Amino acid sequence: MSDEMNRLLAIMAQLRDPVRGCEWDTAQDFSTIAPYTIEEAYEVSDAIDRNDMEDLRGELGDLLFQVVFHSRMAEEAGHFSFADVARDISDKMEARHPHIFGAEGGIMEDSRWEDLKAAERSANGSHGALDGIAAALPALLRSGKLQKRAARVGFEWPDVEGPLAKLREELEELEAAETVEERLLEAGDVLFVAVNIVRRYGVEPEQALRASNSKFEYRFRKMEELSRLDGKDFASLDLDEQEAYWQRAKRDTA
Repeated sequence: MSDEMNRLLAIMAQLRDPVRGCEWDTAQDFSTIAPYTIEEAYEVSDAIDRNDMEDLRGELGDLLFQVVFHSRMAEEAGHFSFADVARDISDKMEARHPHIFGAEGGIMEDSRWEDLKAAERSANGSHGALDGIAAALPALLRSGKLQKRAARVGFEWPDVEGPLAKLREELEELEAAETVEERLLEAGDVLFVAVNIVRRYGVEPEQALRASNSKFEYRFRKMEELSRLDGKDFASLDLDEQEAYWQRAKRDTA
């Protein structure tokens, strides 16, 4: 293990020392640290989206610190250490890449990769097709994973026409919903089917929506900028005037 990794582990041990450590760090547990872990993972993703390599280096360090933090708490409780975490992921990667680290050779096909992961889940006591999909995942990402797993055991429309027809049906049901609870459920069904449609075109739903969010945000800011240059308050414009700026923003950002 590198000197810098040992240094980081020593820093974490010092922070968690019950006598000489940091009061905040020693008061934490897995549940209180988990939100920070999720936040740091998103900040890594954001740095990648912005192609900011300097920021990415820092954010990866923050994320690594989260792994060290959880590992230290687990070691204190007698569960496992950072070395165990590193060994487990090394073992897993070698087992999942027999064409690289084993005698198989050749190219790893997607179906073989999924079979290896399924065997791991079975060895860990999971037997259902949907076992092992974390409930804490973002809803859109989890929806795609649930659908992929279901499709692996044959629960899938034969072509995209099936989910397209289902989407029309779900939109009608959303329009007919009368209560808040009904609208919530029907809106969820609309989104769930939309994920299926997008997935059938070979697009990752989470990536697609992130791209659309970024595009909308950029164009909206462009609209505000254009209206300011024209000496107008965007918020005070009527919808037709705002739409005109939207079309200008689209042309300027195409």
